[in-house]
Amino acid sequence: MTDIEIRDDRAAGRLEAVGDGGEVVGHIEYFVLESPARALVPVHTVVEPAHEGKGIAGSLARELYAAAEREGVPVAPLCPYVVKWAERHPEVAPPADPELLAAAKDWLRAHPGRF
Repeated sequence: MTDIEIRDDRAAGRLEAVGDGGEVVGHIEYFVLESPARALVPVHTVVEPAHEGKGIAGSLARELYAAAEREGVPVAPLCPYVVKWAERHPEVAPPADPELLAAAKDWLRAHPGRF
């Protein structure tokens, strides 16, 4: 994998992978669910084509779960990539609460222009 820095732009709802030259080479778009409980909800993962296959998406997913752990909140993944990544890494990505997943889907339907 190339040397990347991962930064959390919470205001924009983006966890970004930044390459050596300062270029954003990948990101996870997410929102913070507040009810019925606080949770991080990843919706979409993107890696720029020139940087695919370098482990960037996995690094972003791992950091998302690490951030959630540091904050003491669960992750309710709606992003298909993050769902599959979590299934492969149950040691760091516990299963999502079905109630939180349902609430996250409801939030997303209520905010159609957000993602």
